[in-house]
Amino acid sequence: MEIFQSQKKAPTADVVSALPTYRSVPHLEVRLEDFERYALDRCRVLNGISDGLSRGKKPDEMDKLVHGLWKDNMGPQYASETFYKDIISHFALRLSYCRTEELRKWFLSMETTLYRYRFKNESTKAQRALMEEFGLPCKSVSTTEFEAMKEKLCQVANSTGQPLPIVAADAPYFKVPFEEVPELVAGRKVFIHKGHAFVAMNQVVSLVVTQFRSDLSKALVLASRKWTTTIREKEKDRLTPIVEGLCTSYVGPDYSQPKESGEISIKDIDQVANSSFPLCMRHLFAKLREDHHLKHGGRMQLGLFLKGAGLKLDDALTFWKAELSKKVGAERFDKEYAYGIRHNYGKEGKRTDYTPYSCQKIISSTPGVGDHHGCPYRHFSEENLRAALGKMGVGSRPLEDVMEKVRNRHYQLACTLTFEAIHGTSCDAGINHPNQYFSDSQRILASKNQSTM
Repeated sequence: MEIFQSQKKAPTADVVSALPTYRSVPHLEVRLEDFERYALDRCRVLNGISDGLSRGKKPDEMDKLVHGLWKDNMGPQYASETFYKDIISHFALRLSYCRTEELRKWFLSMETTLYRYRFKNESTKAQRALMEEFGLPCKSVSTTEFEAMKEKLCQVANSTGQPLPIVAADAPYFKVPFEEVPELVAGRKVFIHKGHAFVAMNQVVSLVVTQFRSDLSKALVLASRKWTTTIREKEKDRLTPIVEGLCTSYVGPDYSQPKESGEISIKDIDQVANSSFPLCMRHLFAKLREDHHLKHGGRMQLGLFLKGAGLKLDDALTFWKAELSKKVGAERFDKEYAYGIRHNYGKEGKRTDYTPYSCQKIISSTPGVGDHHGCPYRHFSEENLRAALGKMGVGSRPLEDVMEKVRNRHYQLACTLTFEAIHGTSCDAGINHPNQYFSDSQRILASKNQSTM
């Protein structure tokens, strides 16, 4: 890997912390393939954090989750590469997620959560160094002031389950304007005196994270303006396609070819659809059987899914012809539709072996009138979604849990809860791809069939 840098230096052994403040854009040169690879690795971390938060994981569980995600995706062999990867990936995703209010909000929340847990795992010395680098408006509490406030500080510490302060040297406190730590004030976790909050060393993460979030929020707005007015057009043939694709890129396993599920045949396809298709594909399949037609978006979404599920090209042509010819006729199918099916299998045009759509791509689609593709959890009305889930066999209690996730816009988690309700088993990894849903379902059903034999 070649990375050239002109100013920013990687941390060495005598540097206190490798956790950056991300306050200034680095003057680095990086190959486009590394730029994209680093960003996608960070996407995996942020998506994992999002899933953990959506599942309501406790702080200690989140701490373990974040540590594992960072180690697996952002911790290469050399410390210098980790540093550069951290810096480059953050600013790459900052460009990608600055472009809309919704994207900025999500990125800001996930990066802030990531920073919180990374900061908490730094040494006290490193934390102090970062506080100084952020230029936080805090002042160390003197021994005299500590002794005067000790009783009050002990009361607050006791009520919040924090270690009881004994002497200032053992439990350093910082005095900050109370408006700088709204999280601690709202939770009644600090003692306030004359407009200042007395923050213990083990609570400074709140102060740092508030500053980090404020800095990043402003930086995203500025980046959005610069992207719109300058960068997007200037880099339209090089960087722009990569940046605009990052926020919807699928970062899970490749489902362009069937995995352990093997092949599916035309004679079994209705049974398999009823038992193992996710709701988005089940809906498309039912509409195809009912109307004998799907618009282009629906044919692409369902067709590539069936390909990834193991439907061979010859069987796919037979299946689609049997349905569509009922509406358009066999001759028109051969002229207008067969080419597209062969194209999806890499047998026409550029011979590209197309990949089935991920959940992110499906959720971000915008179906029009008469379209049936997209994500039902996002695009269905509540009444229609409840009816569809009931038809799948989701019970009343889990159905309400699903609807709660839908109202909070956690569409993939809603699909995960549906999977768990139908199959009677947990899915800790979450559902990120329709073909993942299919292959996991087939594996579980095969295991159940073997156990009953």
